[in-house]
Amino acid sequence: MVDNQQEEPDGPDGVAVTTGALARRLGVSPTTLRSWDRRYGLGPAVRADGRHRRWSRNDVAMVEAMCRLTATGVPPAEAARLAKQRGRGPAEGTVTGVSAAPVPVRVDRAGGDRAGGNRAGGDRAEGSRAGGGLPLGNVRQESRGLARAAVRLDAPEVQNRLNALVRAHGLTVTWDEVMVPTLRAVGRKWASSGDRYVEVEHLLSWHISTTLRSAPLLVPARPAVDAAPVLLACVPDEQHTLPLEALHAALGERGVPTRMLGAAVPVEALLASVRRVGPVAVVLWSQARSTASVPLAQHLTAMEWGVKGARRSPAVLTAGPGWAGRAVPGLVRCHGLEDAASTLCGLYGDLLGPPPTATRAAGG
Repeated sequence: MVDNQQEEPDGPDGVAVTTGALARRLGVSPTTLRSWDRRYGLGPAVRADGRHRRWSRNDVAMVEAMCRLTATGVPPAEAARLAKQRGRGPAEGTVTGVSAAPVPVRVDRAGGDRAGGNRAGGDRAEGSRAGGGLPLGNVRQESRGLARAAVRLDAPEVQNRLNALVRAHGLTVTWDEVMVPTLRAVGRKWASSGDRYVEVEHLLSWHISTTLRSAPLLVPARPAVDAAPVLLACVPDEQHTLPLEALHAALGERGVPTRMLGAAVPVEALLASVRRVGPVAVVLWSQARSTASVPLAQHLTAMEWGVKGARRSPAVLTAGPGWAGRAVPGLVRCHGLEDAASTLCGLYGDLLGPPPTATRAAGG
């Protein structure tokens, strides 16, 4: 049962909060907090009237450390030991809330995170739960940790996890197997809970966008080739840009020159951009069927420029669920980030050379 008592002062240490209030703040269930108290002694130091839990500032910091450590894959028993050290004050090698040396997280295609040689969530009762109460389903453990941090609105943890995953596994794997499943789970929770989780969706989207735009600092990339670019645009009335940002980042990693026009590009602005830039290809993103415009796509395929006898026209790629079921002659339909990136790279032939990872491996 959720503890509904009001928050009350806790003297010089700050404000004492109830179990229910703390659970909402951290994005975990009250049952989880009680379980940590019972199994690991990770509970409030003082109880009001000898019965009700009241979590002081130090108690809250200790549980926040527990959440962060388990989110990075540390088994709960070990996380509790480290969190209690945090509750007694920063120890050598630690900083407030988390260890100074972050636990490395490695994607294991056979079964999720591993940290320090141990399976993430080594305690089955804790490790099998969805992140932050979101309907994640059968996803990587990394998605669960990211979801927990997002529900807590723990912006530094969200950003650190995203950056670490992109560095370790590249853009495509991180996008397809962590970012997208977590975004979908947040969207489902938002749709079923009114506006309760809109702040989680906004925070997570912002940090995913930040990571995608920071990709040149996180992963090795080829210099962009000196050739006509790929033009990336959302169709008119389409506001969803994250998938297009992911494609922009993936193409940059491969050395493909791009021009990003972003959300809801008006028809005349798009046509003017094509005439001005002379792109190798135009990618039209549509999230919803109501925004996908077949006449616009056909008009782009008919555009030409250049001198007589050597006139060129762009390849037009349609991407996003809005184009599903709309097979149009002359248009290339892309299914997923890797498909779109590979298709566009193929338009440049030998100009791009081997991908960065292959170059690095060949050089030892």
